[in-house]
Amino acid sequence: AVAGSTVELACGAQGDPAPRVQWHKERGDLPWGRHEVDREHTLHLYAVMPADAGTYVCTAQSQLGTAAASARLRV
Repeated sequence: AVAGSTVELACGAQGDPAPRVQWHKERGDLPWGRHEVDREHTLHLYAVMPADAGTYVCTAQSQLGTAAASARLRV
């Protein structure tokens, strides 16, 4: 990604009942004040900078179990 741009990382978690979805960053925290998760569970990162590079993990939990997916961001 280009520094200063907005990045969207999708998490295609679906189910009935709808799973509880959480995002986290491996070995770090989500950018303070520069991220949000929309109702489709997509993680939006605003004004990305080199420090935001890394692996982001989406975890979905329901009665049926837990699933996780990861995305690597390079800035």
